[in-house]
Parts: sequence; C-alpha cells; structure tokens
Amino acid sequence: MATFEELLDDWDGEQAVIHRDRESGGWIFICMHSTQLGPAAGGTRLKVYETPADGLRDAMRLSAGMTAKLAVADLGLGGGKAVLAMPEIPQGDERRELLHRYGYIVNSLGGGFVTSSDVGTGESDMDVIAERTEHVFGRSQAKGGAGDPGPFTAVGVFHGLKASVAHAYGSDDLSGRTVLVQGVGSVGAALAELLARDGAAVLVADVDAARAETVAAAVGGSAVESDHAIATECDVYAPCALGATLSAESVPQLRCRIVAGSANNQLAQHEAAELLRAARILYAPDYVINAGGAIAINFLELNDRSQSDVDAALMKIGDTLREIYARAESEGITTAAAADALAASRLS
Repeated sequence: MATFEELLDDWDGEQAVIHRDRESGGWIFICMHSTQLGPAAGGTRLKVYETPADGLRDAMRLSAGMTAKLAVADLGLGGGKAVLAMPEIPQGDERRELLHRYGYIVNSLGGGFVTSSDVGTGESDMDVIAERTEHVFGRSQAKGGAGDPGPFTAVGVFHGLKASVAHAYGSDDLSGRTVLVQGVGSVGAALAELLARDGAAVLVADVDAARAETVAAAVGGSAVESDHAIATECDVYAPCALGATLSAESVPQLRCRIVAGSANNQLAQHEAAELLRAARILYAPDYVINAGGAIAINFLELNDRSQSDVDAALMKIGDTLREIYARAESEGITTAAAADALAASRLS
C-alpha cells in the first residue's frame, strides 16, 4: 500500500493540500496540478474510499486530467481536483459543516484553486461552499450560478459524438445508428434524450436497472443489463459513468466502431488506446469530449458570457475532435496521443 510520501514523490503536480478532518474522521485532498495557464480549477469529489491514500491518488490523477482538459478547451485555467474522502457520506448538518470547513481551506488558497461539483456533489453543495469562499462555481441558478453542469456536458458530448460519427462513417446523420449510453445520471440521461431526438436508436445501461428502464422508456429506447453493456453490439459506445472501462481486458469485448462518452479517465491503461486503434475503434479522448460543463460554467459564472457564446463553444468540441482525428491519422498515432500533443502545445 503506497504512503502519501510515495504518491507525492511520483506526482508531477505543483501543490497538494492534505487535511485531516477530525470532525468527520475523513480526509480533504486538494491537488493543484498546474497553474501555468491560470488558477487550478476542478471539481470537488465526495466519496468513500477504501484507504485515504486511494483518495489522494484519485485527486492526483483527476487533477492531471483537468490540466489537459482545460488546456485543450482554452479557458485560461490550470488543472486541479479536490477529493473529500469520507468514512461515510454525510448528510444534513454534518454535510453542511464539512463543506463549510472545506470552503475555508479553499479560501485560504487565495484563488489559486477554483472548484465546482463532481461525483458526490451538486449545485446545492456549491451553494454551501460559496458561503465560505468566492472561489467556487457551478452554483444553483437561484444563487446566481449556472446550475447543474451535467446538461451542458451532455450537449458537448452530443456534438463530439456526431463529429466522431461523421469521421467514421462519412456523415453525422444518426438515423439508423445505435448508441449505447452506459450510465444515465445527469449527463447520460440528457445525452440519451438528445440522441433519440436526433434519430438514433438508444440503448441504455446503468447499475441501477430501474433507472435504466425509466430513461429507456422516456427516450423510446431499450435497456441493457449493465454487466453486458461493453459487449453489446452498437455503432457508438458512450461511457457516461465512472472511468476506467477501457482496459486490455475490456477492449477486445467491444462490438462498436466508436467510443465517445462523458466519463473521466476512460483508459484504464495507456495501452488501451493502442488496442482501440488496432481494432479500428475510433476513440474520442474523454477530456476533450466531456469539457462542456467546464466550458459553460466558466463562461456564464466567471466570464459573464452569453448563452449564445456557450452554444458556440460547445459546438466547437466537435471541431477540436476533428483536428485530433486528422492529426492522429497523419502522424500514425492514437487519438489519445494526438489529444495529449494538443494539450502540450497549449501548455507550452
């Protein structure tokens, strides 16, 4: 089991804040991977981990992903991530007090870290954090924020998915195309609706079978057992739950032409990208296609931009993917490597 010191030694980020939250028995980790392009920005994840080190490792890994995501999105922000690793998920007053304590820590960083929602947190939590620091976005509309970033993320994924279909099939027409959406939370459910409205045949999978059935019925699609999702035949596999679904074990099971979904850190190992390329499966790099939420709340809350500006920026996700696909083909590299090269060029 790795220690905090060993994890920090292997990390290429700039700063990590590690706080023992004695009141809850949990840990607060804030990882600021890069401030080269601006303040480190990233969501706050509230989750139970097997060990505190697992929470720190997650924050480090996700913060690096945010550096790449925000560089490619060209938002003038660096990458960061916070993880509140708790022995159990607090509710009521305990949750509020935890978020207040966390807000004070964010505030002590003087704007070096700006946060929003992530797995386990939502807009109401951002409202509570905002009672202790101004360095938070993704607040509710009632509190002057942009609200849930999920629907914005879904729109960006939709544009990126259509660009991917156009690259693979020569047309972005979704009529007659089958898309499997795995995970139908705020992003996946909204994406399923957009796809169905555009003529796609939608398959839905979720660990909550009842939720999958409900969303499938709402969009005129069909539910698929979660355990069978990755091996289900479809044109596009859209992972929209937790990451690491693409591995040396799972890629050979795929029966799709395209992988394009909102989940973070979809590649369990770097070699999974090579396996996808060898199988002629087009992979939309996750941190490129899922940037819509970050773009929208940045525009609406931090930069006072209009909804039309947001709409144009979300459509541009498709253009960015086209650039990545062209680069991957011309240089004979994976789309993941092409996306990393684009991020590196923006950072330099």
